[in-house]
Amino acid sequence: VGVAWRTPCAAFALSQNSAHHVSGLASRLDMPLTVRAGAAGKVKAKRSAGIKSGSVVLTSKASSDDNDDTEIRGGAQSPPPPPPLPTLAALRQFYFPCLALWIAGPLLSLVDTASVGLSAGPGEGAAQLGALGPATTFIDGATYLFAFLNVATTNLYAGALAKNNAKGKDAVDPRLAGDGVVRVATKISLICGLGLLTLLLKAGRALLKIYIGPAPGDTSILDPAAAYVSIRALSMPTALLSGVLQAALLGAKDSVTPLVATVVSTVVNVFGDALCVVKMGMGSRGAAIATLCAQLAGTAAMLRPAKRELLAPADVTPEERERAGDTKVSSVSFLYFAAPVLTLILGKLAAFGIMTHVAASIPGDATLAAHQIVLSLFFFISPFLEVISQTAQAFLPTYFTEMEDARYRKSADELQSRMLKIGLAVGAVVSGAAASIPRFFPGILTNDVAVQMAVRPLALPLLLGGLLTAPVAVSEGILLARRKLGFLAGVYVLSTALFPSIVFKVKQAQGPVVHVWACFAGFQLFRALCFTGRIWLPKLWLKMFGSAESKDE
Repeated sequence: VGVAWRTPCAAFALSQNSAHHVSGLASRLDMPLTVRAGAAGKVKAKRSAGIKSGSVVLTSKASSDDNDDTEIRGGAQSPPPPPPLPTLAALRQFYFPCLALWIAGPLLSLVDTASVGLSAGPGEGAAQLGALGPATTFIDGATYLFAFLNVATTNLYAGALAKNNAKGKDAVDPRLAGDGVVRVATKISLICGLGLLTLLLKAGRALLKIYIGPAPGDTSILDPAAAYVSIRALSMPTALLSGVLQAALLGAKDSVTPLVATVVSTVVNVFGDALCVVKMGMGSRGAAIATLCAQLAGTAAMLRPAKRELLAPADVTPEERERAGDTKVSSVSFLYFAAPVLTLILGKLAAFGIMTHVAASIPGDATLAAHQIVLSLFFFISPFLEVISQTAQAFLPTYFTEMEDARYRKSADELQSRMLKIGLAVGAVVSGAAASIPRFFPGILTNDVAVQMAVRPLALPLLLGGLLTAPVAVSEGILLARRKLGFLAGVYVLSTALFPSIVFKVKQAQGPVVHVWACFAGFQLFRALCFTGRIWLPKLWLKMFGSAESKDE
């Protein structure tokens, strides 16, 4: 006979005599129970933090002059203690390879740009680079639009492993626990990749024409750009597949395997550019072929290790499968998580698109150039902070599996605070370094005196925007790990709706462009307050005004 004690009450009282009856009942049912009677003769029962559902703790309500307690324990044992917090060295070992992954994409585009620019024939360089710029940003933007698949994969895979680890002795092979997430993510990425491939092949030229802008009778930029997009479109299925495999490996806290695949991709791209662009003189077409081959090689290099580390082995015993339970993840549940993340990505893309649109409408030849320089510097800052968000998504789910346990809550709070401190420190260093360039060394980026003068005032809002991105990125990663998707999506929808109405006032006033970036700093401040407030404000409120009993509850 198995008996589980359950009570909907927060507390109930028993006489001291009743406590002995309870103890006797427990002995007859072979149920572990401890009774310590207090002098006051009353026993109070409540469910304590750290005891799972189905257990009961009875403690005495002693009189004011008696400190002795009566305690009756029964039911399920408390969960195992939380794992130790990751050391700074462990976080560092994850952070730097992951940072290399974020930088790899812009690095490949830089290699393409340098190869085309240096090898172009007389009078062809401007046209080739003019085509390569919008073509690469168009492809990168289309790929980034599906980054919600990567975010969903990292969170769901890390969550599956955390739930498995929380089982203690009943835990199964981690590959079996996360197998369902990897399979559904792979399937959805290939479907999306094939759909994107079809769209780019059929409508890529028309979309590029809208993106570049009308130029009646002049196809010197549109033709090579469309050719570049058509070639790069062939890599979309493998590019999205590579993204989710990297995300799953990061969810398993393996950042080395994706780094090795990135190194392979970079080497192939460099040699491909040397052959197709420099030696054969194929221009932007050659750059597209080299990048296509690089992406295929990088994905191929990752397939075997990913299969070995992520998918359930063939020799899993029936007993282990039974302990694992149903590990399948439906496409609907995966997309249920991924859809709000798509809202986040669309909000970010919309913000930068609106800023560029307004900057382009402000009079002055140097205005848009100054905006583009500062935007590029901000994109340099972002990876250093987004990687901390990725780190939070990989390490935190372990401590969210038993949030009713005070020990797990304490560990989660400590790790969250540590992530925020690291983010603020990294953000201060990187933002300060980036902002010093337009303020003190604008000649590094442009030899045009007018542009140098226009970019100097943008250093301060760039510094503020970068600093505020730190709490935004870290808190966003924490909220994603806690699955607060509705809140995140709501903040992004609200801020994206309000942001254009503010920035368009700068357009109506015809500038200056520094006000555009001041609005962006305000945009980041709003999100930082919302995200950090959602995480830390309730704890601060309890610390200041909550009683000891309310804190326990």
